[in-house]
Amino acid sequence: YPWDKSSLKSMPVDLQQFEKLDAYALKVKVQNSVEELVKALLRQARTDVEKVRAIWMWICHHIEYDVVGYHNKSQASIEPTDVLQRGKSICEGYAGLFERMCSIAGIQCMKLSGYSKGYGYKMGQTFTGDSDHTWNAVYLEGRWHLLDSTWGSGSVDDSCTKFTFRYNEFYFLTHPALFINNHFPDNSNWQLLKPTLTLKEFEKNMLHSSNFYMLGLLTAHPETAIIQTVNGKASVSVDCRSATLFSFKLKGTEEHGLMTLKKHGMKLDIYPQTTGSHKLQIFAKPSKASEDVYSCVLEYTVECESVDEAARFPKELHQPVGPSWWTERQGFLRPSQPSPVIHTNDGRCALTFTLGKDISVLASLHWDGSGLTEDASRRHIMQTRRGNQLELKIHLPHAGSFVLKIYAKKKSDPGNYDYIFNYLISCLNTEVKWPAFPQSYSKWLEDYEILEPLSGLLPANRNVQFKLRMAGIAKVLVQAENTYPLTQNRGCWEGTCNTSGCREVFVMVHENANHSFYSHVLKYEVENQ
Repeated sequence: YPWDKSSLKSMPVDLQQFEKLDAYALKVKVQNSVEELVKALLRQARTDVEKVRAIWMWICHHIEYDVVGYHNKSQASIEPTDVLQRGKSICEGYAGLFERMCSIAGIQCMKLSGYSKGYGYKMGQTFTGDSDHTWNAVYLEGRWHLLDSTWGSGSVDDSCTKFTFRYNEFYFLTHPALFINNHFPDNSNWQLLKPTLTLKEFEKNMLHSSNFYMLGLLTAHPETAIIQTVNGKASVSVDCRSATLFSFKLKGTEEHGLMTLKKHGMKLDIYPQTTGSHKLQIFAKPSKASEDVYSCVLEYTVECESVDEAARFPKELHQPVGPSWWTERQGFLRPSQPSPVIHTNDGRCALTFTLGKDISVLASLHWDGSGLTEDASRRHIMQTRRGNQLELKIHLPHAGSFVLKIYAKKKSDPGNYDYIFNYLISCLNTEVKWPAFPQSYSKWLEDYEILEPLSGLLPANRNVQFKLRMAGIAKVLVQAENTYPLTQNRGCWEGTCNTSGCREVFVMVHENANHSFYSHVLKYEVENQ
């Protein structure tokens, strides 16, 4: 079977062409004899594929799983006539009814049995003894194809006490390369694969839910269900065909991990903060999906022998981390820092982006036990616009792990800013202690730029050099104990001011030569004498 990974089926199937037939098959109401039922179903089916489809659709929507019979096999009847009349059975009954209906319709069909990773399966378990599941193979267009009407019809809850009808297209003519993921036939020829898998390989291989394939995911690494951490870290990656959003849970919470979105998938590094076994779940949803519903697509067990204490992430860190195709869609193009973690030795860093049209940006800095208000912590970030270029300069108040959160909105929107993404900033140098940038007021425009002084805390009793880039301004004054006008020089306003005798220094502008009043744009503090 050639597998081009874009098809989940073992033969080309256009589901839209089945729509009428499917609707017809669901409405057929015959419970007295299998022959009568098949006769009624075949009225709308011409080709063999259509006949199989009609039988499949009917069984998946009319036979429920017999949870009582599952726990007590002697009570479960698997005779096709009984299954039809009771409207419920266990997997052998589904497969037996399917086989009987196909044979009446003149289609070759086999009942296959083997091991399955279905209800009750535990990750990494071994399979011994009798087979635990039954399904079918049908002969269409010169070759055999696999299907499982039990799993096509719905699912049971964790204790197998309640069955829920939920149709699953995945198990109709499933490609053998995918079917083998959770069906291991007693006779390996019925894998329909070359080379065939051994039972050992089947046991060890990662179980993918049908969601995994239905969402267009292709492969996951590692391929084994149990991952050992190396120096406190475990990594998982997923490849997919189209833009997909991911999330994860380690022991039920989205913590102790660093997930990045890639154009065709995602990468996740996990750092458990306690030793032992941890359940790791990976969730996904198509980027176009309107509702915020993620489906579980993978489950691993992470075995952690030692904890990497240094990899404690701030509580405020949101997943995924760093820029991606998703942030590009939100208008943040060409990030100067493509990786999710920024390491700085001197406590300073700068990021630039090219912004899409009409975007206004807000950034904030967070760390555990901060004690600063959001406004105060925001002053450790300085934002400058040059045309459609945005620069964020960050001066950290001390060493540690920080989260830089970036928000945006359309300038034309009166509403709130939306959270877009975040970076992790890490600084190990304990001598780092940068003061905040000067405080800016509403009249400070986004394309104004401070060249010096960048520190919001000025030394006392000193001459301080000022250099500001501001276009379209008539006059600039720096007010300390005395007032110092700045002079314009090649697009910059420059000059010095003396800080003696004052606690605060303000920069003020005359926006228009005819105005008599000045607007405050910046405020600096002065160190204690």
